[in-house]
Amino acid sequence: MKIHDLIQEIRDTLIGVQNGVLVWFDKPLKTRQYVPHNGGWSMDQILEHITLTSHFLLILIDKGTRKALENVQKQDLQVALEHYVFERKKLDEIGVYQSFEWIRPEHMEPTGQKSEEEIRSLFIEQIQRCLTYLDQMPDGEGVLYKTTMTVNNLGKINVYEYIYFLAKHAERHIGQMERNEREYEATVVH
Repeated sequence: MKIHDLIQEIRDTLIGVQNGVLVWFDKPLKTRQYVPHNGGWSMDQILEHITLTSHFLLILIDKGTRKALENVQKQDLQVALEHYVFERKKLDEIGVYQSFEWIRPEHMEPTGQKSEEEIRSLFIEQIQRCLTYLDQMPDGEGVLYKTTMTVNNLGKINVYEYIYFLAKHAERHIGQMERNEREYEATVVH
């Protein structure tokens, strides 16, 4: 796959995930506050968790973007792109709820301290930051800096892969919210 096609795919994934997450803010309050029988999170808690996780991923993406752009002066981008392989299978697993074992850090657990509007605005801003980073690295520069990601044993991943990870993480929780909604609707009907 050509790098420009990959960047466009990541951009499309981010926009799709943004649209997919934003619809959940418009669900009725009772639906959003429903806590599933398995003791999981309500939709409101899931939405907050998405922004908390994105916050910490963006710290790495911010640094990675800066370093990747600096590395353009020190590394041969064309050589890096010739050998680049996008680890799609492992990254796509991030988007599937319960596809791997992971215990999230405590600082990524929802606290309920932010309003729905604050969380929505923060989520939109986070996606926009990712889109801006893609604009800043339009020719493959993001492959020039890697950081270790322990989730799903991904190992060293580059800046584009981190941005894709962020989108897939949100996608994972869309699936979780869909399950919550189905369970809530089944509970209300009976």
